Amino acid sequence: MLKQFDAVNPRIAGSAYIDESAVVIGDVVIGEDSSVWPITAIRGDVNIIRIGHSTNIQDGSVLHGSHASEFHPDGAELHIGNQVTVGHKALLHGCRIGNQCLIGMGSIVMDNAIVEDRVMIGSGSLVTPGKVLESGYMYIGSPARKTRALSEREIESMIYTANYYVSLKNRY
Repeated sequence: MLKQFDAVNPRIAGSAYIDESAVVIGDVVIGEDSSVWPITAIRGDVNIIRIGHSTNIQDGSVLHGSHASEFHPDGAELHIGNQVTVGHKALLHGCRIGNQCLIGMGSIVMDNAIVEDRVMIGSGSLVTPGKVLESGYMYIGSPARKTRALSEREIESMIYTANYYVSLKNRY
């Protein structure tokens, strides 16, 4: 369901797929060939949410930002890059996710965290507020810690997965 908030409608690219049970509210932009899967909530009501092309937001995920206040003057926007896979039941809140990343199932990425390009976050990990995850590495745990460099095969698999979800959404 696409829903207006404060006279702002979500803007969804024509080639994107939004499952009928997903909810997308307010100031949200979703790019070409991206997909939003069942029972996902994307709330652009208190700050903007931007999702690039060929990115998939899998079942049960929650995407939101933080509003500006005296305690958090700028709030926290949510930006997700291109060819990103956000695993089932992930929570992304007011953070920045680079291109060609994998956010593992059940992971939480908090306000003002920055996930650079080509990062893999293991399932169930917690990325704490303001943490920067360096490009080319695997992060695991709660709190998330850098464990090792990604192999070329792992980087290729992240791109493969993003492309697979483009082909899967086309079947829907």
